[in-house]
Amino acid sequence: MNSSEPLSPGDQVTTTEPATSAKNAGHSRRVFLFKLSLLLNGAVGTILAVPIVGYLLGPSLKKSSNEDSWIKLGPLGDFPEGETRLVNFRNPVTTPWDGQTGDIPCWVRHISGNDFQVFAINCAHLGCPVRWFAQSKLYLCPCHGGAYYEDGSRASGPPERGLFEYEHKIVAGNLMIRAGKMPTLAARKCSQPKLTQIQPGPTTAAASFAESGRGEEAQSSNGAQSRNSSWPA
Repeated sequence: MNSSEPLSPGDQVTTTEPATSAKNAGHSRRVFLFKLSLLLNGAVGTILAVPIVGYLLGPSLKKSSNEDSWIKLGPLGDFPEGETRLVNFRNPVTTPWDGQTGDIPCWVRHISGNDFQVFAINCAHLGCPVRWFAQSKLYLCPCHGGAYYEDGSRASGPPERGLFEYEHKIVAGNLMIRAGKMPTLAARKCSQPKLTQIQPGPTTAAASFAESGRGEEAQSSNGAQSRNSSWPA
C-alpha cells in the first residue's frame, strides 16, 4: 500500500483506538491524583486544626466544671508543725499540652494541730514569686523588695496588703485546697454578699434638721450675749 492511498474505514478505527485509550488513561490518572491530593490536604488540615481548636476552646469548656475543684496537697505528715514548705499542685483548668506551666507552687504553713495557712506564691504587688526565709521568718519578694510576716501579713515594701490565701480543708488526713480560682481580692468580693446602704428615713431627717436648728439658735444667742457684754452700759 502506498502512502498516498486513502485509508479504509476499518484502518481508521484501528489507528484511533490506541490514541483514545491513552487519552482516557491520562485523564483518569489526573483525576485520581487530584482526588488523592485533596484527601491528603484535608487530613493534614484536620490534624493541624484539632489541637488549635482544642487550645482555644478547651479552657472555656473546662472552666465551669473545674472552678470549684479541691486539690490534695498531701497527707498531714508531710507538713511538720511549725514549718513552712513549698508544694506544687496541678492547676485543674489546664490542658494536657500545657506541660510544666500547669504546675502551680504555693507555701503551706503548719501552725499547730489542724491549723494551716496556704499562701499563693505571687506577691500582692505585681505578682512576682516570693521566697520564704526560715531564719528571719519572712517572705521576701526579689523584684521590688516587698516583705511579709510568717502569717502572710504585710511587713514592708510596695505591697499594700498581705499575701493571698487559698481556701483549705482537711479530708481523711489530707490537706486540700480550693484551686479552681486564684485567691485574689476580686474572687473574694464576688463570693461575699453585697452591702446595702441604709437610707435615712423621714424621722431621722427631721431630727437632724431640728438638731441643726437648735445649734444655730444656740450660736445666735451666744453671739448676742457676747455683743451685749462688750457694749458699755
